[in-house]
Amino acid sequence: MPFLNRRDAGRRLAAELKARQPRDPVVLALPRGGVPVGYEVARALDAPLDVLLVRKLGAPGYEEFGIGAIVDGAQPQVVLNAEAIEMMRVPPAYVAQERDRQLAEIERRRLLYAGTAAPVDVEGRTAIVVDDGIATGGTVLVALSALRKAKPAYIVLAVPVAPPETLAKLSGEADEVVCLESPSDFRAVGVHYADFSQTSDEEVIDLLRSCRRS
Repeated sequence: MPFLNRRDAGRRLAAELKARQPRDPVVLALPRGGVPVGYEVARALDAPLDVLLVRKLGAPGYEEFGIGAIVDGAQPQVVLNAEAIEMMRVPPAYVAQERDRQLAEIERRRLLYAGTAAPVDVEGRTAIVVDDGIATGGTVLVALSALRKAKPAYIVLAVPVAPPETLAKLSGEADEVVCLESPSDFRAVGVHYADFSQTSDEEVIDLLRSCRRS
């Protein structure tokens, strides 16, 4: 087992990132599992920690079929799948309605996790996107694509573990990819942790609050 738990993975990832001396960093963690990892990175880099919330826009009658996604931040960004929208013949009014519905859910979750604290503005900064690991990379791909619209100076994707083919797919969306373990026989993220118990909402809230205080 390469990682004891998410905090251990975060400390090891932080050491790798600190050696690279990122300029004016902000750490954006994908909840919930990415937050304990991101917390250790943010502490080591003396950087602000924020959550990066992603919500899929579902097709009419087929909510699991994504026609796009919305990613929160100081300026929430929408990424649409034009091909899927055309194939499903989704009317513009539905897209707007679904966008507003998912944005409301993002705002609800942000209020739960971060209270009234405003999202960290990444414009002109080094945005470090952190998760506890990546399997297929679909959510991360959308997050990186949307994040680019917020005009950070540099985007780093930082994860403890991911398969080589997923990293290759994501490398075009980030300026730099930092991954500690990339086994060719990758099966699942949790296999690479001794303790991969679920991160609770309460832990996310506590870690974000602790980072803001420090």
